[in-house]
Amino acid sequence: MKHTLIKNGQLTFTDGRFYEHQPSSEWVPSVTTILEAWPKPYALLQWMKEQGHKADEIMEAAGKRGTSVHNLTERFDRGEAVSLFDTDGRPVCSLEEWGMFERYVDFSSRYEPRHIVIEETMINPKLGWAGTVDRVMELSDGKRLIVDIKTSNGVYDSYWLQLAAYNALLYHDERYMSMDLDGAAILWLNAKTRTDREGQGKGWQLLTIDRVELAKKLRLFDACREIWLETCGDRKPRQWTYELKHQREVGGDV
Repeated sequence: MKHTLIKNGQLTFTDGRFYEHQPSSEWVPSVTTILEAWPKPYALLQWMKEQGHKADEIMEAAGKRGTSVHNLTERFDRGEAVSLFDTDGRPVCSLEEWGMFERYVDFSSRYEPRHIVIEETMINPKLGWAGTVDRVMELSDGKRLIVDIKTSNGVYDSYWLQLAAYNALLYHDERYMSMDLDGAAILWLNAKTRTDREGQGKGWQLLTIDRVELAKKLRLFDACREIWLETCGDRKPRQWTYELKHQREVGGDV
């Protein structure tokens, strides 16, 4: 997701791999950017090899799908009425995306979460990373979890490292450092489950780890970050700047 700034008659786009820490004007890499140094699963590498040039297109489409579902769930959790169609009768998303949103509604009905954090961006130059926390929830059974919503075809090890890094951002934020969490969870909205039982419904799963396991994942993320710093630490955010207005001078004879 690109960041934008309008200033002095210009529009500047910055790629979403970095976040700007406003007080210091320092650019901080995102957690997912750092995790590019984490080894990709063998099956994923094989799939990318088989797909060839189509792999980038497929992964870009998957990213857009995830963004769309996140937007729907955010609006829902903020109390908005969410409809498949806009006021002109046009669909706001694909049926696949709406199906995943329906699974989120099913999860919410089952667990009745109280939302403590909803899609909050956190930037910490001292830690050296930034990211957007999907949710911190207190479920109906009293458990408090940091939750990441996923629409991918699988659940990968790097997702847990991502959650551990996000949890560290929470812990170092003065608004949340005293908050006591029981662990972390991935809410997978593209599961192949067909039955309703504890921790899952039709097409979704709530996968959890406790605080001890979360601490182990943070150590792995720190190791991954060391590799990223060694190989990509000098990388800078890419920027594009455009003028907001252009007008060509036209002579009197034209």
